[in-house]
Amino acid sequence: MSRIAILTPDPADQSYARDWPVILKRVSDALSATGAEVTPEPWTAHVEDGAGLAGYDLVLPLVVWGYHRDHARWMQACASWAAAGVAIANPARVLSWNSDKAYLRELADAGIAIPPTVFADRVDAAAVDEALARFGAPVIAKPTVSGGAWKTLKLTASDDLSAAPDGAAMIQPYLSAIEDGELSLLYFGGRLSHAVLKRPAAGDFRIQTQFGGDHVFVAEPPAEAVALAGAALAAVPEPLLYARVDMVRDPALGWLLMELELIEPDFYLVHDPAAGAGFARAVSERLA
Repeated sequence: MSRIAILTPDPADQSYARDWPVILKRVSDALSATGAEVTPEPWTAHVEDGAGLAGYDLVLPLVVWGYHRDHARWMQACASWAAAGVAIANPARVLSWNSDKAYLRELADAGIAIPPTVFADRVDAAAVDEALARFGAPVIAKPTVSGGAWKTLKLTASDDLSAAPDGAAMIQPYLSAIEDGELSLLYFGGRLSHAVLKRPAAGDFRIQTQFGGDHVFVAEPPAEAVALAGAALAAVPEPLLYARVDMVRDPALGWLLMELELIEPDFYLVHDPAAGAGFARAVSERLA
């Protein structure tokens, strides 16, 4: 019997205590088809030394919610897991690279279409003014190390910046296309599994459920979106067990990559017609 660990949040972090066990159960139920023994492990218990994870046949960092608020330790953990030879998927190098949205600049340099972006050392008046001059108002500012729309703001020239994120950030034009929804394509073992459209609540721009967003199944994602997802995934120089590709279609610019989620994406298995069978298959292939 294979032993699989699923990494979970720090037990002391109660921010997501009501929600992450639901995601853990969905993934664990999907993996039951492989006959594996699944064990939850807090990622924060294995930061300095990866030896405690080295005994597992596979480690999946699928519920490490909150790592963005402890990013230095996350980077240390990824290095520890790589040094200990932990069988982790996605690979530890991918987990560290994908944890900072500066990776989008690398993908853009590789020819992947992303929204026009100002990468700034901090969100201050000068950076906002530069973005407003380039894009018009409003703009969206977010930390490059973030998750779940954490510290993400919609700004105009007159807005108070006291709540702006600290440190490196990205500032983009507000894309009204987000009001029609953000398309997510889910890939397991390099194969497209299913697609979901995530829509914000009326009057909001954040598509997360905690802000009133909702998700609906998409039976046939557009071919252009699938092509963009394929190009983005091909630009990652590491083998991937799973991926979620988030994008929007701008009327003027076409399909744009918003995020390449390779750490702890929600797979939206509740909308997966195969109920996670594709993920279980990819895991079985990885274990083999």
